Amino acid sequence: MAVRIGARNTTGWKATISVAMSNYIESGSIIAIATSLGLWQAQFHIGDLAVGLLASLSANAFGAAAGAMVGGPLCDRYGRKFIYTYDLLLYMLGIVLAVFAGSYAMLLVGFILTGIAVGAGVPASWTYIAEQAPKDKRAAHVGTAQLAWSIGPMVGFAFAIAMAPLGLLGSRIIFAHLFVVAAGVWWLRRGLPESDIWKDERAATGQRSFLHGIGQLFSKRVNLTAMLFLFGVYALWNTVAGQAGIFQPRVYSATGVTSVTEQYALQILVWFCTVVVTYLGFMRFGDRMSRRVLFAVGAGLAIVAWAVLIYAPATLGTLLFFAIAWGASSGIGAQAFYGLWTSELFATRYRASAQGVLFLAARVMVGLLSIWFPVLLAGIGLRALGALILGLLFLSFVIGTIWAPRTRGRSLEEIESERYGTVTSATGTTRAVDGAGAAGAGPGARR
Repeated sequence: MAVRIGARNTTGWKATISVAMSNYIESGSIIAIATSLGLWQAQFHIGDLAVGLLASLSANAFGAAAGAMVGGPLCDRYGRKFIYTYDLLLYMLGIVLAVFAGSYAMLLVGFILTGIAVGAGVPASWTYIAEQAPKDKRAAHVGTAQLAWSIGPMVGFAFAIAMAPLGLLGSRIIFAHLFVVAAGVWWLRRGLPESDIWKDERAATGQRSFLHGIGQLFSKRVNLTAMLFLFGVYALWNTVAGQAGIFQPRVYSATGVTSVTEQYALQILVWFCTVVVTYLGFMRFGDRMSRRVLFAVGAGLAIVAWAVLIYAPATLGTLLFFAIAWGASSGIGAQAFYGLWTSELFATRYRASAQGVLFLAARVMVGLLSIWFPVLLAGIGLRALGALILGLLFLSFVIGTIWAPRTRGRSLEEIESERYGTVTSATGTTRAVDGAGAAGAGPGARR
Protein backbone atom coordinates (compact mmCIF):
# COMPACT_ATOMS: atom_id res chain seq x y z
CA MET A 1 0.00 0.00 0.00
CA ALA A 2 1.03 3.57 -0.35
CA VAL A 3 -0.39 6.57 -2.15
CA ARG A 4 -4.15 6.89 -1.88
CA ILE A 5 -5.64 9.50 -4.19
CA GLY A 6 -7.87 11.88 -2.32
CA ALA A 7 -7.93 13.29 1.18
CA ARG A 8 -8.65 11.29 4.29
CA ASN A 9 -10.32 12.48 7.44
CA THR A 10 -8.05 13.33 10.34
CA THR A 11 -8.84 13.29 14.00
CA GLY A 12 -8.67 16.47 15.98
CA TRP A 13 -6.57 17.30 18.97
CA LYS A 14 -9.13 15.81 21.36
CA ALA A 15 -8.59 12.37 19.84
CA THR A 16 -4.83 12.84 19.72
CA ILE A 17 -4.69 13.82 23.38
CA SER A 18 -6.93 10.99 24.59
CA VAL A 19 -4.85 8.39 22.76
CA ALA A 20 -1.57 10.05 23.81
CA MET A 21 -2.56 9.61 27.44
CA SER A 22 -1.24 6.03 27.18
CA ASN A 23 2.14 7.64 27.54
CA TYR A 24 1.15 9.60 30.68
CA ILE A 25 -0.10 6.37 32.21
CA GLU A 26 3.10 4.52 31.28
CA SER A 27 5.49 7.13 32.63
CA GLY A 28 3.26 7.71 35.64
CA SER A 29 3.51 4.01 36.44
CA ILE A 30 7.29 4.07 36.20
CA ILE A 31 7.57 7.06 38.54
CA ALA A 32 5.05 5.61 40.98
CA ILE A 33 7.27 2.53 41.11
CA ALA A 34 10.50 4.54 41.31
CA THR A 35 9.32 6.68 44.22
CA SER A 36 7.94 3.71 46.16
CA LEU A 37 10.69 1.10 45.74
CA GLY A 38 12.47 2.03 48.97
CA LEU A 39 9.18 1.96 50.89
CA TRP A 40 8.19 -1.43 49.46
CA GLN A 41 11.69 -2.72 50.22
CA ALA A 42 11.32 -1.75 53.87
CA GLN A 43 7.73 -2.98 54.09
CA PHE A 44 8.39 -6.47 52.71
CA HIS A 45 12.03 -6.79 53.89
CA ILE A 46 13.43 -7.57 50.45
CA GLY A 47 16.95 -7.16 49.06
CA ASP A 48 18.33 -5.16 46.13
CA LEU A 49 17.91 -8.07 43.72
CA ALA A 50 14.19 -8.34 44.55
CA VAL A 51 13.92 -4.59 44.03
CA GLY A 52 15.61 -5.02 40.66
CA LEU A 53 13.02 -7.66 39.72
CA LEU A 54 10.17 -5.30 40.59
CA ALA A 55 11.69 -2.70 38.29
CA SER A 56 12.63 -5.06 35.48
CA LEU A 57 9.28 -6.89 35.28
CA SER A 58 7.19 -3.72 35.38
CA ALA A 59 6.10 -1.04 32.91
CA ASN A 60 9.73 0.03 32.76
CA ALA A 61 11.05 -3.14 31.14
CA PHE A 62 10.01 -6.79 30.67
CA GLY A 63 6.31 -6.29 31.43
CA ALA A 64 6.03 -3.58 28.80
CA ALA A 65 8.15 -5.65 26.41
CA ALA A 66 5.74 -8.59 26.64
CA GLY A 67 2.74 -6.32 26.13
CA ALA A 68 4.27 -4.68 23.08
CA MET A 69 5.14 -8.02 21.50
CA VAL A 70 1.54 -9.19 21.74
CA GLY A 71 -0.17 -5.82 21.32
CA GLY A 72 1.64 -4.81 18.12
CA PRO A 73 0.47 -7.76 15.98
CA LEU A 74 -3.02 -7.61 17.53
CA CYS A 75 -3.16 -3.93 16.62
CA ASP A 76 -2.34 -4.72 12.98
CA ARG A 77 -4.80 -7.59 12.78
CA TYR A 78 -7.83 -6.23 14.64
CA GLY A 79 -7.26 -2.50 14.43
CA ARG A 80 -5.82 0.31 16.51
CA LYS A 81 -9.11 0.86 18.34
CA PHE A 82 -9.17 -2.77 19.53
CA ILE A 83 -6.05 -2.24 21.64
CA TYR A 84 -6.88 1.14 23.14
CA THR A 85 -10.38 -0.05 23.98
CA TYR A 86 -9.25 -2.98 26.14
CA ASP A 87 -5.67 -2.39 27.30
CA LEU A 88 -6.67 0.03 30.04
CA LEU A 89 -8.97 -2.53 31.66
CA LEU A 90 -5.95 -4.76 32.26
CA TYR A 91 -3.97 -1.75 33.40
CA MET A 92 -6.59 -0.83 36.00
CA LEU A 93 -6.56 -4.39 37.36
CA GLY A 94 -2.80 -4.22 37.84
CA ILE A 95 -3.04 -0.83 39.55
CA VAL A 96 -5.67 -2.14 41.97
CA LEU A 97 -3.32 -4.96 42.97
CA ALA A 98 -0.53 -2.44 43.59
CA VAL A 99 -2.78 -0.14 45.64
CA PHE A 100 -3.87 -2.96 47.95
CA ALA A 101 -0.67 -5.06 47.82
CA GLY A 102 -0.19 -6.93 51.08
CA SER A 103 2.74 -9.04 49.95
CA TYR A 104 5.69 -8.93 47.60
CA ALA A 105 4.06 -11.49 45.30
CA MET A 106 0.85 -9.46 44.98
CA LEU A 107 2.85 -6.32 44.25
CA LEU A 108 4.94 -8.10 41.64
CA VAL A 109 1.86 -9.41 39.83
CA GLY A 110 0.34 -5.93 39.84
CA PHE A 111 3.51 -4.43 38.35
CA ILE A 112 3.65 -7.12 35.65
CA LEU A 113 0.01 -6.58 34.61
CA THR A 114 0.41 -2.82 34.38
CA GLY A 115 3.57 -3.33 32.36
CA ILE A 116 1.84 -5.63 29.88
CA ALA A 117 -1.02 -3.16 29.49
CA VAL A 118 1.13 -0.12 28.79
CA GLY A 119 3.36 -2.18 26.50
CA ALA A 120 0.33 -3.01 24.38
CA GLY A 121 -1.06 0.52 24.47
CA VAL A 122 1.94 2.70 23.67
CA PRO A 123 2.73 1.30 20.16
CA ALA A 124 -0.97 1.49 19.32
CA SER A 125 -1.14 5.11 20.42
CA TRP A 126 1.91 6.21 18.43
CA THR A 127 0.62 4.35 15.36
CA TYR A 128 -2.90 5.76 15.59
CA ILE A 129 -1.78 9.35 16.13
CA ALA A 130 0.65 9.28 13.21
CA GLU A 131 -1.86 7.67 10.85
CA GLN A 132 -4.57 10.20 11.60
CA ALA A 133 -2.38 13.32 11.72
CA PRO A 134 -2.06 15.77 8.78
CA LYS A 135 1.19 15.17 6.91
CA ASP A 136 2.48 18.68 7.64
CA LYS A 137 1.69 18.40 11.37
CA ARG A 138 2.65 14.80 12.09
CA ALA A 139 5.55 15.69 14.42
CA ALA A 140 3.28 18.07 16.33
CA HIS A 141 0.67 15.36 16.85
CA VAL A 142 3.14 12.57 17.63
CA GLY A 143 4.91 15.00 19.94
CA THR A 144 1.75 15.12 22.02
CA ALA A 145 2.48 11.55 23.10
CA GLN A 146 5.97 12.61 24.20
CA LEU A 147 4.45 15.62 25.97
CA ALA A 148 2.06 13.36 27.88
CA TRP A 149 4.93 11.00 28.70
CA SER A 150 6.90 13.93 30.14
CA ILE A 151 4.04 15.34 32.19
CA GLY A 152 3.62 11.96 33.91
CA PRO A 153 6.96 12.06 35.79
CA MET A 154 6.63 15.77 36.57
CA VAL A 155 3.27 15.16 38.23
CA GLY A 156 4.43 11.89 39.78
CA PHE A 157 7.44 13.39 41.55
CA ALA A 158 5.37 16.36 42.73
CA PHE A 159 2.86 13.88 44.19
CA ALA A 160 5.73 11.99 45.81
CA ILE A 161 6.92 15.13 47.62
CA ALA A 162 3.40 15.98 48.75
CA MET A 163 2.69 12.42 49.91
CA ALA A 164 6.07 11.80 51.55
CA PRO A 165 4.78 12.37 55.12
CA LEU A 166 2.29 9.53 54.60
CA GLY A 167 4.99 6.97 53.79
CA LEU A 168 3.76 3.86 51.99
CA LEU A 169 0.14 5.06 52.19
CA GLY A 170 1.17 8.05 50.09
CA SER A 171 2.60 5.73 47.43
CA ARG A 172 -0.62 3.75 47.38
CA ILE A 173 -2.51 7.01 46.80
CA ILE A 174 -0.20 7.86 43.87
CA PHE A 175 -1.03 4.50 42.28
CA ALA A 176 -4.73 5.14 42.94
CA HIS A 177 -4.59 8.43 41.03
CA LEU A 178 -3.34 6.48 38.00
CA PHE A 179 -6.41 4.25 38.24
CA VAL A 180 -8.65 7.32 38.15
CA VAL A 181 -6.81 8.75 35.12
CA ALA A 182 -6.94 5.41 33.29
CA ALA A 183 -10.68 5.09 33.92
CA GLY A 184 -11.31 8.59 32.57
CA VAL A 185 -9.16 8.01 29.48
CA TRP A 186 -10.87 4.67 28.79
CA TRP A 187 -14.25 6.43 28.90
CA LEU A 188 -13.11 9.17 26.49
CA ARG A 189 -11.67 6.70 23.99
CA ARG A 190 -14.85 4.68 23.54
CA GLY A 191 -16.22 6.99 20.85
CA LEU A 192 -13.04 7.40 18.80
CA PRO A 193 -13.09 6.17 15.18
CA GLU A 194 -10.78 3.53 13.77
CA SER A 195 -7.68 4.65 11.86
CA ASP A 196 -8.60 5.57 8.27
CA ILE A 197 -5.37 4.18 6.80
CA TRP A 198 -5.80 0.87 8.62
CA LYS A 199 -9.38 0.56 7.33
CA ASP A 200 -8.21 1.20 3.75
CA GLU A 201 -5.48 -1.40 4.13
CA ARG A 202 -7.90 -3.97 5.51
CA ALA A 203 -10.43 -3.30 2.74
CA ALA A 204 -7.75 -3.75 0.07
CA THR A 205 -5.98 -6.83 1.44
CA GLY A 206 -8.29 -8.58 3.91
CA GLN A 207 -7.36 -10.06 7.28
CA ARG A 208 -3.92 -11.55 7.80
CA SER A 209 -2.65 -14.01 10.38
CA PHE A 210 -1.39 -12.86 13.76
CA LEU A 211 2.26 -13.44 12.86
CA HIS A 212 2.12 -12.14 9.27
CA GLY A 213 3.60 -8.77 10.14
CA ILE A 214 6.39 -10.31 12.21
CA GLY A 215 7.40 -12.56 9.33
CA GLN A 216 7.42 -9.65 6.87
CA LEU A 217 9.56 -7.55 9.19
CA PHE A 218 12.35 -10.12 9.16
CA SER A 219 12.08 -11.20 5.52
CA LYS A 220 12.29 -7.84 3.72
CA ARG A 221 15.51 -5.87 3.55
CA VAL A 222 13.67 -2.54 3.65
CA ASN A 223 12.23 -3.53 7.02
CA LEU A 224 15.45 -4.95 8.43
CA THR A 225 17.41 -1.77 7.69
CA ALA A 226 14.72 0.37 9.30
CA MET A 227 14.61 -1.84 12.41
CA LEU A 228 18.39 -1.77 12.82
CA PHE A 229 18.37 2.01 12.48
CA LEU A 230 15.58 2.49 15.01
CA PHE A 231 17.08 -0.01 17.42
CA GLY A 232 20.30 1.98 17.34
CA VAL A 233 18.50 5.27 17.87
CA TYR A 234 16.02 4.25 20.54
CA ALA A 235 17.01 1.03 22.31
CA LEU A 236 20.53 2.20 23.10
CA TRP A 237 19.34 5.58 24.42
CA ASN A 238 16.44 3.99 26.27
CA THR A 239 18.73 1.61 28.13
CA VAL A 240 20.15 4.68 29.85
CA ALA A 241 16.85 6.54 30.12
CA GLY A 242 15.16 3.46 31.58
CA GLN A 243 17.62 3.37 34.48
CA ALA A 244 17.25 7.12 34.94
CA GLY A 245 13.48 6.85 34.96
CA ILE A 246 13.29 4.37 37.79
CA PHE A 247 16.64 4.58 39.59
CA GLN A 248 17.56 8.27 39.25
CA PRO A 249 16.95 9.00 42.95
CA ARG A 250 19.56 6.33 43.72
CA VAL A 251 21.90 7.91 41.18
CA TYR A 252 21.53 11.23 42.98
CA SER A 253 22.33 9.44 46.25
CA ALA A 254 25.53 8.16 44.64
CA THR A 255 26.52 11.78 43.93
CA GLY A 256 25.87 12.81 47.55
CA VAL A 257 22.28 14.10 47.38
CA THR A 258 20.67 12.06 50.15
CA SER A 259 17.55 14.17 50.76
CA VAL A 260 14.58 12.47 49.12
CA THR A 261 12.81 15.82 48.72
CA GLU A 262 15.84 17.28 46.93
CA GLN A 263 16.11 14.21 44.68
CA TYR A 264 12.46 14.52 43.68
CA ALA A 265 12.76 18.27 43.19
CA LEU A 266 15.63 17.70 40.75
CA GLN A 267 13.47 15.22 38.87
CA ILE A 268 10.60 17.68 38.68
CA LEU A 269 13.02 20.14 37.10
CA VAL A 270 14.21 17.48 34.64
CA TRP A 271 10.70 16.73 33.46
CA PHE A 272 9.58 20.35 33.45
CA CYS A 273 12.41 21.07 31.01
CA THR A 274 11.37 18.05 28.94
CA VAL A 275 7.78 19.29 28.75
CA VAL A 276 8.85 22.79 27.72
CA VAL A 277 11.33 21.63 25.06
CA THR A 278 8.96 18.98 23.71
CA TYR A 279 6.37 21.66 23.07
CA LEU A 280 8.62 24.54 21.99
CA GLY A 281 11.18 22.34 20.22
CA PHE A 282 9.85 19.07 18.84
CA MET A 283 6.19 19.97 18.37
CA ARG A 284 6.88 23.44 16.99
CA PHE A 285 9.87 22.67 14.74
CA GLY A 286 9.70 18.93 13.97
CA ASP A 287 7.57 19.71 10.90
CA ARG A 288 9.45 22.87 9.91
CA MET A 289 13.22 22.32 10.12
CA SER A 290 15.82 19.60 9.52
CA ARG A 291 15.02 16.70 11.80
CA ARG A 292 18.61 15.52 11.52
CA VAL A 293 19.82 18.75 13.12
CA LEU A 294 17.10 18.71 15.77
CA PHE A 295 17.91 15.13 16.74
CA ALA A 296 21.67 15.79 16.82
CA VAL A 297 21.22 18.72 19.20
CA GLY A 298 19.12 16.66 21.60
CA ALA A 299 21.34 13.57 21.48
CA GLY A 300 24.52 15.60 21.88
CA LEU A 301 23.12 17.48 24.84
CA ALA A 302 22.25 14.17 26.54
CA ILE A 303 25.90 13.07 26.35
CA VAL A 304 27.12 16.34 27.83
CA ALA A 305 24.54 16.18 30.64
CA TRP A 306 25.57 12.70 31.80
CA ALA A 307 29.30 13.39 31.42
CA VAL A 308 28.96 16.38 33.76
CA LEU A 309 26.90 14.41 36.31
CA ILE A 310 29.31 11.46 36.31
CA TYR A 311 32.68 13.17 36.30
CA ALA A 312 32.24 16.75 37.55
CA PRO A 313 32.24 17.59 41.29
CA ALA A 314 28.79 17.05 42.79
CA THR A 315 27.92 20.71 43.42
CA LEU A 316 24.53 22.39 43.21
CA GLY A 317 25.53 23.90 39.86
CA THR A 318 26.48 20.48 38.49
CA LEU A 319 23.17 18.95 39.53
CA LEU A 320 21.13 21.85 38.16
CA PHE A 321 23.04 21.71 34.88
CA PHE A 322 22.34 17.97 34.58
CA ALA A 323 18.65 18.37 35.36
CA ILE A 324 18.18 21.15 32.79
CA ALA A 325 20.37 19.62 30.06
CA TRP A 326 19.08 16.03 30.40
CA GLY A 327 15.49 17.25 30.55
CA ALA A 328 15.89 19.52 27.52
CA SER A 329 17.65 16.79 25.52
CA SER A 330 14.78 14.38 26.13
CA GLY A 331 12.31 16.89 24.71
CA ILE A 332 13.94 16.63 21.27
CA GLY A 333 15.60 13.28 21.84
CA ALA A 334 15.44 9.67 20.80
CA GLN A 335 12.02 8.76 22.16
CA ALA A 336 10.18 11.59 20.40
CA PHE A 337 11.89 10.81 17.09
CA TYR A 338 11.42 7.08 17.57
CA GLY A 339 7.65 7.50 17.84
CA LEU A 340 7.69 9.57 14.66
CA TRP A 341 10.15 7.59 12.54
CA THR A 342 8.74 4.17 13.43
CA SER A 343 5.34 5.24 12.14
CA GLU A 344 6.87 6.63 8.95
CA LEU A 345 9.31 3.88 7.96
CA PHE A 346 6.99 0.85 8.02
CA ALA A 347 4.03 -0.13 5.88
CA THR A 348 0.53 0.13 7.34
CA ARG A 349 0.01 -3.64 7.35
CA TYR A 350 2.74 -4.15 9.95
CA ARG A 351 3.40 -0.70 11.35
CA ALA A 352 2.26 -1.59 14.88
CA SER A 353 3.99 -4.98 14.75
CA ALA A 354 7.26 -3.17 14.00
CA GLN A 355 6.72 -0.95 17.01
CA GLY A 356 5.99 -4.01 19.11
CA VAL A 357 9.22 -5.75 18.08
CA LEU A 358 11.32 -2.64 18.60
CA PHE A 359 9.66 -1.79 21.90
CA LEU A 360 10.27 -5.38 23.02
CA ALA A 361 13.97 -5.13 22.17
CA ALA A 362 14.34 -1.78 23.90
CA ARG A 363 12.58 -2.83 27.07
CA VAL A 364 14.43 -6.16 27.27
CA MET A 365 17.70 -4.21 27.26
CA VAL A 366 16.36 -1.96 30.02
CA GLY A 367 15.16 -4.98 31.97
CA LEU A 368 18.46 -6.83 31.79
CA LEU A 369 20.34 -3.84 33.14
CA SER A 370 17.62 -3.01 35.67
CA ILE A 371 18.04 -6.36 37.41
CA TRP A 372 21.64 -5.52 38.26
CA PHE A 373 21.74 -1.71 38.15
CA PRO A 374 20.98 -1.12 41.86
CA VAL A 375 23.53 -3.79 42.79
CA LEU A 376 26.20 -2.35 40.49
CA LEU A 377 25.49 1.22 41.56
CA ALA A 378 25.91 0.27 45.21
CA GLY A 379 28.92 -1.94 44.51
CA ILE A 380 31.12 -0.11 41.98
CA GLY A 381 29.64 3.39 41.96
CA LEU A 382 28.44 5.81 39.30
CA ARG A 383 31.87 6.62 37.87
CA ALA A 384 32.56 2.98 37.06
CA LEU A 385 29.21 2.80 35.23
CA GLY A 386 29.95 6.02 33.36
CA ALA A 387 31.66 4.42 30.35
CA LEU A 388 28.62 2.20 29.69
CA ILE A 389 26.15 5.08 30.02
CA LEU A 390 28.10 7.46 27.78
CA GLY A 391 28.93 4.74 25.25
CA LEU A 392 25.24 3.90 24.73
CA LEU A 393 24.30 7.56 24.35
CA PHE A 394 27.14 8.20 21.90
CA LEU A 395 26.16 5.28 19.65
CA SER A 396 22.55 6.51 19.56
CA PHE A 397 23.76 10.00 18.65
CA VAL A 398 25.92 8.74 15.77
CA ILE A 399 23.31 6.39 14.30
CA GLY A 400 20.45 8.89 14.46
CA THR A 401 22.47 11.79 13.10
CA ILE A 402 24.02 9.94 10.15
CA TRP A 403 20.99 7.96 8.97
CA ALA A 404 18.09 10.27 9.89
CA PRO A 405 15.31 9.72 7.29
CA ARG A 406 14.07 12.63 5.16
CA THR A 407 10.34 12.17 5.58
CA ARG A 408 9.24 15.60 6.76
CA GLY A 409 6.13 17.01 5.05
CA ARG A 410 5.24 13.80 3.23
CA SER A 411 2.18 11.64 3.79
CA LEU A 412 2.55 8.12 5.14
CA GLU A 413 1.19 6.84 1.82
CA GLU A 414 3.86 8.69 -0.15
CA ILE A 415 6.63 7.39 2.09
CA GLU A 416 5.26 3.86 1.84
CA SER A 417 5.07 4.10 -1.94
CA GLU A 418 8.73 5.09 -2.17
CA ARG A 419 9.94 2.45 0.25
CA TYR A 420 7.75 -0.48 -0.80
CA GLY A 421 6.77 0.29 -4.37
CA THR A 422 2.96 -0.02 -4.21
CA VAL A 423 0.12 2.38 -4.91
CA THR A 424 -3.43 2.29 -3.55
CA SER A 425 -6.25 4.21 -5.14
CA ALA A 426 -9.19 5.82 -3.38
CA THR A 427 -11.24 2.68 -4.06
CA GLY A 428 -8.70 0.50 -2.29
CA THR A 429 -7.24 -1.13 -5.41
CA THR A 430 -3.57 -1.97 -4.93
CA ARG A 431 -0.98 -2.04 -7.73
CA ALA A 432 2.64 -3.11 -7.33
CA VAL A 433 5.14 -0.64 -8.77
CA ASP A 434 8.23 -2.66 -7.94
CA GLY A 435 7.73 -6.19 -6.78
CA ALA A 436 10.88 -6.07 -4.72
CA GLY A 437 9.90 -2.81 -3.08
CA ALA A 438 12.35 -0.03 -2.49
CA ALA A 439 14.74 -2.42 -0.85
CA GLY A 440 17.66 -0.14 -1.34
CA ALA A 441 15.91 2.79 0.26
CA GLY A 442 17.30 2.75 3.77
CA PRO A 443 16.20 5.04 6.58
CA GLY A 444 18.08 7.97 5.13
CA ALA A 445 16.65 7.74 1.61
CA ARG A 446 16.17 11.15 0.00
CA ARG A 447 12.91 12.45 -1.40
